[in-house]
Amino acid sequence: MTLVADILMVAGTLGVAIYCYVLSVRLKRFSTLESGMGGAIAVLSVQVDDMTKALSRAQAAATGSAATLESLTLRAETAAARLEVMLASLHDLPEDETGSDRRLRFVRRRNGRDDMEIGV
Repeated sequence: MTLVADILMVAGTLGVAIYCYVLSVRLKRFSTLESGMGGAIAVLSVQVDDMTKALSRAQAAATGSAATLESLTLRAETAAARLEVMLASLHDLPEDETGSDRRLRFVRRRNGRDDMEIGV
């Protein structure tokens, strides 16, 4: 009986020794920097750095675009207000005395500025 127990003990010990050897080989492959998981982690780290830089550039571009859009919106609101004033002033024009339904003619002239003049 003792002999059988000793044989089983030696077999178990050999099994555990082989299992530990296999684990150590896998751990060495896992931790190598060039080809194992360490290499993959290094590559992913570089990609994260690149993505962080790209995100910073995108945020800067979005901030610049937002500022440009805000200034253009303000400019459009100013032009719309001026157009409303011009349209309101057209209602104040006197009717033609002859009773004919004459159409008004609008002329745009461009000076060096962005202003538009309305002529009759």
